[in-house]
Amino acid sequence: MPITLTVPQGMLSQQAQAQVFAGLTNALLDVADLTGNAFMTANIVGTINVLPREHVLAGGAPVAAAFIELKLPEIALASAEAKQAFFEKAADVVERAAEGRLKREHIWSNIVYAPEGAWGIAGRSYNNAEFVGAIQGAATAS
Repeated sequence: MPITLTVPQGMLSQQAQAQVFAGLTNALLDVADLTGNAFMTANIVGTINVLPREHVLAGGAPVAAAFIELKLPEIALASAEAKQAFFEKAADVVERAAEGRLKREHIWSNIVYAPEGAWGIAGRSYNNAEFVGAIQGAATAS
């Protein structure tokens, strides 16, 4: 489940970047009720894009902002409540890590869903049932 966080230079220290990514990972696991699931934990991956300040924009002008994009199979965080819970937790994590250098209203999040069968891990395509089976298999193996 790739997470992409984009922030301007100077927003987050190196240490804060590691902490924020761990926090976003934990937020996703918590909302999905999969904390401790080995399959899910190992497959939450992502990037932190740190861009020059003038390349992070809102309303056409540079702004101190953070953009969180989560890519998921279409069955994950399917309810409106689950999406809202993730967005709230993710904003909390980023806002806390920015230590006052970021207004909460400048944290934008979105979820991009992969359709049935368009999710791949290690060169293998998973349909929804196979994906759920892999998650459940990891839960019973621990």
